[in-house]
Amino acid sequence: MKITFPRMGTSWIGLKALFEGLGHETVLPPPPSKHTLDLGTKYAPEFACLPFKVLLGSYLEALEMGADTIVSSGGVGPCRAGYYTQLQKRILREQLSYDVRVITFEPLNRNWRGTYLILKDLVEVGFGDFLGALWLTWQKLLALDALEKESHRIRPLERHIGTTSRVVKDAFADIDAAQSVDEVRARTAVRLEELRAIPQDLAREPLRVGVIGEIYVVLEPFVNQDVVETLGHMGVYVHRSIFLTDWTKDNAILDAFRIPGEMNIKRAAQPYLPEMVGGHGQNSIGETILYAKRGFDGVVQLAPFTCIPEIVAKSIIPKVSEDYNLPVLTLMLDEQTGKAGVSTRLEAFVDLLTMRRQRLRGETA
Repeated sequence: MKITFPRMGTSWIGLKALFEGLGHETVLPPPPSKHTLDLGTKYAPEFACLPFKVLLGSYLEALEMGADTIVSSGGVGPCRAGYYTQLQKRILREQLSYDVRVITFEPLNRNWRGTYLILKDLVEVGFGDFLGALWLTWQKLLALDALEKESHRIRPLERHIGTTSRVVKDAFADIDAAQSVDEVRARTAVRLEELRAIPQDLAREPLRVGVIGEIYVVLEPFVNQDVVETLGHMGVYVHRSIFLTDWTKDNAILDAFRIPGEMNIKRAAQPYLPEMVGGHGQNSIGETILYAKRGFDGVVQLAPFTCIPEIVAKSIIPKVSEDYNLPVLTLMLDEQTGKAGVSTRLEAFVDLLTMRRQRLRGETA
């Protein structure tokens, strides 16, 4: 098989290692771009949300590069993400006549047998090599998340804007090239030290902003117009609510054994949104409350236009914001969203947060 898969943030590095470790050739499409989005928008239904369009465009690019199999995940609840691969398969096979196989991993607690049959079909190596591929993939994902978290801490303190982004980009390439767990760990340690050695102004007190929302738009910089990096260059420490390894542990792994995950987030959301509305809608409420309790200066909600779970959350957030005295900026993202417009709104939000901090401290501008 020549396998392609969703490209979401840095997760492609781990997935590439996984499928190559299972004995397949991987076909990695280019990073998402305007061409990717235009391609997906051309063939997607008008009502489809932004992640659907970007993913469809990426699959089309990969198919043109020789991919013959798409591997993705399903979903549960009211969110339409659970239907993505089914609709994308129909578009690719029936409308565009691609001879492509689409494999969908559904949540384990709903379909253990289906997952077993998929793995039986996908795994072309021995059991020991299979476990080794899983372990190497997990270690790469852990390394990538550790590097990203450290870059978020250092970026608002850097003396020369852009240094952190350059170093972490090289670090990601290092992890991609690593061939063993020992190599991943060694390269991660070196790159973390390199990040920490970046000249920093430790006298700064960066604003602290949490980023919440739908997983794909939170993790994929192209889709969110580089919100995390943009805020960091404005001197803001950004805490992203979703990292892939944390999400996997709290959802995929615990969910497989029917153990509820993210209970602290769901308990926090309970007074405002007691029901699971699909996607990350309930999480967006709970995480906003937890950021308020941790003393953050503000929150940015990232939501694909037409995303029902995030629209539900958006309608409740003003009440949460009022009750917890925490400013929240919601960015609804679609194919018309431009980086300049997002940057302008972020600048205004940061100015508001700065004035608010000064007022709370009794300082004058």
